[in-house]
Formats: sequence, C-alpha cells, structure tokens
Amino acid sequence: MSSPTPFPSGPIPPSQVAFHRTELNVILSLYGRMVAAGEWRDYGISCLRDVAVFSVFRRTAENPLYRIEKRPKLRNRQGLYAVVAMDGQILKRGHDLRAVLRVLERKLIRPID
Repeated sequence: MSSPTPFPSGPIPPSQVAFHRTELNVILSLYGRMVAAGEWRDYGISCLRDVAVFSVFRRTAENPLYRIEKRPKLRNRQGLYAVVAMDGQILKRGHDLRAVLRVLERKLIRPID
C-alpha cells in the first residue's frame, strides 16, 4: 500500500495573471476621460502567464501608445504596476496603481485658449 500524495505546501499560483475588478475600474476611469478628451480611441487586454497588459491605442490598427502592465513577480522589488511607452521606455513603476497612472493623467491638463 502506498502513502497518499500530499497537498502542495503553498498556494497554487494562477495559470495566468489578470487585472482585478478594482484595478480595471481605476484603469477604465482614466481611459474614459482620455477618450472624452479625444486622445485615445481603443484598448486591448492581454492576460498572460507572467503579466497582464492593458494596451491603449490612438487608432485601432497600430502599435499601442501605452501599456499598463501588472507583474506580480516584481511586487516586492520595483512595484507591481508599470506604464510603458510606445518605444519601450518605462514611464513610471510602483506599488500603487493610481500613483502610477498619474503620469498619464498629466496629458489631460492643457492650457485653456
């Protein structure tokens, strides 16, 4: 008679990373304001094994202007969230999503003519 197989010692990691509803509310709130301002037109969401990505487009058939990334492996180091520009430059990284997205909200502030 063989012994039963033990349960895994830690929590089972998810097969893919995804945004939580509260995170999506924050992101979609910013997205709605940018669409109303005429800056953004389309978005895409990718849920991969190591990263979840919210991509923002000016037009439908082009490269994303910005990518909002969630990387759980970096939560103890540089921060869980990052905003990446079209050229791959990381504009902001941190643990608080609202603070990271402020780099994009600055684009809404314009002088009144």
